[in-house]
Amino acid sequence: MEPQAGTIEVGAIMEGKVTSITNFGAFVDLGNRRSGLVHISEIANTFVNNVRDFLEEGQSVKVLVLSADNGKINLSIKKAQPRPAPPRPGGGEKPRPAAPRPASGRTYARAQGETLPPSGDQAFEDKLKRFLSSSEGKMADLNRSAEGKRGGGRRRR
Repeated sequence: MEPQAGTIEVGAIMEGKVTSITNFGAFVDLGNRRSGLVHISEIANTFVNNVRDFLEEGQSVKVLVLSADNGKINLSIKKAQPRPAPPRPGGGEKPRPAAPRPASGRTYARAQGETLPPSGDQAFEDKLKRFLSSSEGKMADLNRSAEGKRGGGRRRR
């Protein structure tokens, strides 16, 4: 079925004009007497404290239609933009070449017979075990202390 003229399709990128700005976002006129809201969280890829720092009334913007339910149209400016490249560690340095990998698929250190530090999961599990052990000891001490105060300890004859 063909979309009707004037219908708004979810996922479509459209051009619109900012008609009003509020504390929680901006309303954008999409034409054909349709307008939608760009929530403050959908304006930029950075934290937005004040919408007016990023938009002004009458400004043309490119928006992505997030949803169109019951006459309410939710829009995103940040998702209509190309995704910014993640910052490289160390600022403007050139990317480092990847470490050589042996053909066998094993990691380089293991191929050389070296031991590797535990992976992130193993290190986390080790920390979790230490925490649980420490926590159980503290709980046992606390329970013993509480029993002594309640008179639930050993009774003298």
